[in-house]
Amino acid sequence: MQNPGDILLISCYELGHQPMGLAMPIGFLARAGYPAAAIDLAVEKLDPKKVARARFIGISVPMHTALRIGARVLERIREIHPTCHVAFFGLYASLNESYLLKSGADSVIGGEYEGPLLSLIDRLAGEGSDLSDQAEAIVGVSQEGEKQRPLLAHLPFAVPGRQTLPPLMKYAHLEENGVRRVAGYVEASRGCRHLCRHCPIPPVYDGRFFLVPRETVLEDIRNLVRLGATHITFGDPDFLNGPNHSLRIVRDMHEIFPEMTFDFTAKVEHLLNHRALLPEFAALGCRFIISAVESLSDAVLTCLAKNHTRADILEAFKIARWAGIPLRPSLVPFTPWATLDDMIGLFDFVEAEGLIDHLDPVQYTIRLLIPSGSLFLTEASMTPYLGPLVQEAFTHLWTHPDPRMDTLQKEMSRMVEEATEKEEDPAVIFYRLKDLAAAAREGRPSRPVDVTVDPDRVRPPRLTEPWFCCAEPTENQFAILEESEKIL
Repeated sequence: MQNPGDILLISCYELGHQPMGLAMPIGFLARAGYPAAAIDLAVEKLDPKKVARARFIGISVPMHTALRIGARVLERIREIHPTCHVAFFGLYASLNESYLLKSGADSVIGGEYEGPLLSLIDRLAGEGSDLSDQAEAIVGVSQEGEKQRPLLAHLPFAVPGRQTLPPLMKYAHLEENGVRRVAGYVEASRGCRHLCRHCPIPPVYDGRFFLVPRETVLEDIRNLVRLGATHITFGDPDFLNGPNHSLRIVRDMHEIFPEMTFDFTAKVEHLLNHRALLPEFAALGCRFIISAVESLSDAVLTCLAKNHTRADILEAFKIARWAGIPLRPSLVPFTPWATLDDMIGLFDFVEAEGLIDHLDPVQYTIRLLIPSGSLFLTEASMTPYLGPLVQEAFTHLWTHPDPRMDTLQKEMSRMVEEATEKEEDPAVIFYRLKDLAAAAREGRPSRPVDVTVDPDRVRPPRLTEPWFCCAEPTENQFAILEESEKIL
């Protein structure tokens, strides 16, 4: 498969970033002499001509939203090109391999997928679109009748290939002091050393993580700068899993590009354990840190196995303020163990601590997802609430013991989706959501919120993508496929 267009890689959603789920495999394939075309459905339409001429199509599904969209993409591909070899790859591919194979995918690849993906394409290049029944199985590549465990081994990383991807201007920007700057996205590590029960990474990586070589990361940053980036998001599940590795990279980045800024994600416990590093991160250009706070309830945090407490969260905010770095928490407010009082307490805490502009409104709507393979499937605390797997939704049903919480989550999700589409002020949305929660507890209808906010206030730095990986896809995110259908 040496001709451009033989290999087509499709990304469905990567949090508003130029997709690493395409850039990294494109780099691997290019190094081996396989040029690959790419489509990112977050910013492009599905091109039926590209689909029709491809001999191999890979669909990147690193998160829940991407998988929901990717399943529909598979249906469209089979309508356009029934005989093309289609593979799903990425974190959520492994978790749902049985369903994907039964639904029309030829192969599923998870874990450190680039090596197996290249081996699969090597095999197909020699044998055509159908693999021989007698051929030896490819390590890390699952097919119908031949399931393989995800490959967990350190790969000879290639520099991500970005030249064929949509320009950075089409993706999320850093917004700071009213100015928007072009942002790039890199990864310094893969996997995670922790076993939080609600996270999709542990069922695949089981506490393992792999460092991307420093020079590979730096070369990727150099390429992003050439493409216009002035800010870098380190998309590692936890940038402080390897703190010395990460610190060396940002030191080198700062030396090469002194004006470059960055953000990263880290656990609360890492912020506490590595607090001495935060002032240096600030001096090197860190604009904010995302941390999976998830809940302020110690009972909920215990069930999630977060390994931090409410007191730890308060300390983490204190440390971040001391270092001069805004902390942007991510949340899972709707779990079987959370109460309406917890929800009201969350809004009161955010307001009292001056954190309204530190959270995108979608964070208040996130409901616990329990995909296939979730650690919660064998956890006693979940058993009373757990229902069957709804495979087309890629999650197990669960029911809250207080029906008001399930109703509230649906109402809040609807409100946030509508308000986000209208680009309403997040502070106004916050107070409307707070009243919804109060109305649910008090047994009354929600009231119009009369609140005045300063639209010109100074807000902490943020990326302009308002959605989140664990949120359900919006109709607009699905609409790109409907627009593509009109082309046919």
